Amino acid sequence: MMTKPRLIIYVQNLLGIGHLRRAAGVSRAAVNKGFDVAFVSGGIPINELDVGGATFHQIPPVRALDGDFKILVDEKNQPIDDRWRDKRRQALLELFDKIQPKILLTELFPFGRRQFRFELIPLLEKAKAASWQPRVVCSMRDILVTKPRHDRNLEIAETLDTFYDKILVHGDQNIISLSDTFPLEKRISHLIEYTGYVLTPEHIGDTGEGGTGEVIVSAGGGAVGYETFPKLFKLRDKVSINNIPWRFVTGPHMPLEIYKELKRKESKYAIVERSRPDLPAVIGRATLSISQAGYNTIAEILNSGTPAVVVPYEGGVETEQRLRSDLLAKRSLLQVVDEKKLNAQTLDKAMCQALKITPPKKLDISLDGAMATSDALWALL
Repeated sequence: MMTKPRLIIYVQNLLGIGHLRRAAGVSRAAVNKGFDVAFVSGGIPINELDVGGATFHQIPPVRALDGDFKILVDEKNQPIDDRWRDKRRQALLELFDKIQPKILLTELFPFGRRQFRFELIPLLEKAKAASWQPRVVCSMRDILVTKPRHDRNLEIAETLDTFYDKILVHGDQNIISLSDTFPLEKRISHLIEYTGYVLTPEHIGDTGEGGTGEVIVSAGGGAVGYETFPKLFKLRDKVSINNIPWRFVTGPHMPLEIYKELKRKESKYAIVERSRPDLPAVIGRATLSISQAGYNTIAEILNSGTPAVVVPYEGGVETEQRLRSDLLAKRSLLQVVDEKKLNAQTLDKAMCQALKITPPKKLDISLDGAMATSDALWALL
């Protein structure tokens, strides 16, 4: 029996769960393709993460304290220090030596996660020097948070030139090109391949319950929805479409006190849930979706064809959600409400407009990114 080619997927989520979910989608597809996958996570563990048949490796976890991403804390909410970094770097390098992968995939880096150069540059150097010559791949979402500093962009391009064999962009070039958000795209264009959007399949965990004839209000992982979400809950009674149930799914990282407060106010027409692993299926059954505009949520909306209103998160240093929303709104695929202008009037107008527009039955957008990614990885062997 032939040994399966080994693949390491390294992912570091800091605030939400989008990066983790997308990497998990790639993992499931890679396992199905025939890879022996080692899924290496550096974020705070979450429940119900389906990585397929991959072996899950949790290295010492860390998260960002807020949307500015400047302060990183461990699982005990203590700021990380050089001793912590040394311990984690050692754990990661030992894993690489033990697994000896044919392919090493880093999610987002070097386009992001610069705070983790302390472990990733040594990892890349080790991969480059390895006798079995593993291929090295960057896996990234459709949009980058724009970096105005030329020296940082140059650093990214040089890191890619030095260490990487391929950049897999999980988006559709016809919708958003990497050149829209990375000014040195031409320098690395020979490495780029677009895979399409990576979806969480609708059938995963589908209970068949909830969604039909409802307005679904979701906040992704919930880590950055703590201001917008309660406001949407209050606005429900003030808009014209309030005669059908609204289902509020806060996400597992919504502050517990906010979830409990909303749960106390729950009613027949305002249902509150903490988490729904089958959220894509619930959105697919809904009359209307209201959400932020993270990668996974947008991919699920595009796949479902459900009319949608998005309130993109624009806190901290984030520009990703607004840029993505505006580009899709230009194609009449959804309606956008500025989070600073969110009130009964703006929400009602967007909801009514979303329900007037008939989404195309077959979108001209590539949505099979997980399978395309596994095919691209296999082609590197």
